[in-house]
Amino acid sequence: MIKAVVVDDERLVRKGFISLIDWPSFGVVITGEAGDGNAALELLRQQETDLLFVDLTMPGMTGFELIRQVRLRFPAVRCVVLTCHHEFDYVQEALRLGAVDYIVKTLLEVENADETIRRLVERIRWEDGNRGALVSGELKVMSADKALLYLPLEPEGKEAELFELSLVKNHPLISFQNLWMTPLPCRVAVEEIRRELEAVLGAGWAAVLVEGVRDQPLKELEEVLERTVPQALFYYTGESELPKLSYDELKTVAGRHRPATAAEEPEPLVRAVNLRWTLERGAWEDFNAAVLSRQPRQEAVAEFGRELLRNWSGLLMKPEAAAELALSAHRNRNWCQWKSWLRQFSAQVQQRMIELGMSKEVMFCLISAVNYMKSHAGDKINQGDVAAAINMSRGYFSQCFARFAGETFGDSLRSMRLELAKSLLRDTHAPVCEIACRSGFEDDRYFSRLFREHVGKLPSEYRAEGMGER
Repeated sequence: MIKAVVVDDERLVRKGFISLIDWPSFGVVITGEAGDGNAALELLRQQETDLLFVDLTMPGMTGFELIRQVRLRFPAVRCVVLTCHHEFDYVQEALRLGAVDYIVKTLLEVENADETIRRLVERIRWEDGNRGALVSGELKVMSADKALLYLPLEPEGKEAELFELSLVKNHPLISFQNLWMTPLPCRVAVEEIRRELEAVLGAGWAAVLVEGVRDQPLKELEEVLERTVPQALFYYTGESELPKLSYDELKTVAGRHRPATAAEEPEPLVRAVNLRWTLERGAWEDFNAAVLSRQPRQEAVAEFGRELLRNWSGLLMKPEAAAELALSAHRNRNWCQWKSWLRQFSAQVQQRMIELGMSKEVMFCLISAVNYMKSHAGDKINQGDVAAAINMSRGYFSQCFARFAGETFGDSLRSMRLELAKSLLRDTHAPVCEIACRSGFEDDRYFSRLFREHVGKLPSEYRAEGMGER
């Protein structure tokens, strides 16, 4: 039997609603009634309840707040709204909070009451049956050809948020390790789904429609979808606002590629550190084509963006522009957004080139010089070595570099060596004298004095503080 409680501040309304329907004939028993929200919560604490009929316009705790509290404290209890309001927005708010259905009291008559309750009870039992099968593992294969997948875009994304969707209320929800799936056994209105996803889940989740999953084993589905969907969605370029993917194609990709590891840095991003794509249209098009072809991990793309900001803020862009790019980088969810972000970065580089009055080739040489200096900071290099590496005369290089960096070559190289030393102090247990040598300083005493002048503490103190923070 379904155990139900009726909550309405008007006693006669409660009694009338309870007496209007032959509840036992539907397998429902009214186990209690309450005149306000607090009394209803106390009743739920005292007895087992499956269904709560809730009036929305009660004094004190409104029906909206009661539904919210029930969802938090008693998630297994379903709420059905009792209302005199049948305006869509009013009822929609209650459904958004978790109510499974609504009944307009002024329209409820003896003639239609039985049909209303029968439909509600059938829905609850159908839903319980489907979810029970999923929990017990009885559903081994997909019976639907299409499924809607949900992927959290933020670490705080919780499964409970999905239960606010009408799709999840009316269909089973299958939980995998990092994503969730709702089978769609009938034709669905994609545009309506998209609007509800946007209204209920906002930007915290991504959703994708996968086709061709009928008769696929759930275990295989989980393995294929977990491996391929996040990457496929990241690079999805279709015009549909709700992405659509073919399971056959995903399965082919899963069989062709093993999961990438962090150590296997994709080649397009490795080559792109030269920044030629920021200065030349052809290089940009080649870079974009290579990324779409190789499809680096989205984590690698995000790290590439962060590395650009760490390496080039101050040199190629003003602090306020760098801060704006750093803020917008956190909102990038796919390659299309990252591509737009990289174009903004490129615009900053080109603006810097114009301000300096330099040609593209000279600008590219100076960027190459900085990359060379950072990768060889621990070696015994000088200005002549760097100039030779980028095919510029030492005098012209010295002049251009000072304009570009806003400081002399010697000061810039020293700063790079100190940054290398800080990294070694944080990440290794090597003695300070060894770190001085590995950072390009021949005299460890000079290194310690210079380090304190620029960092504000001795190398040993810097290391001790860093170790203490771990």
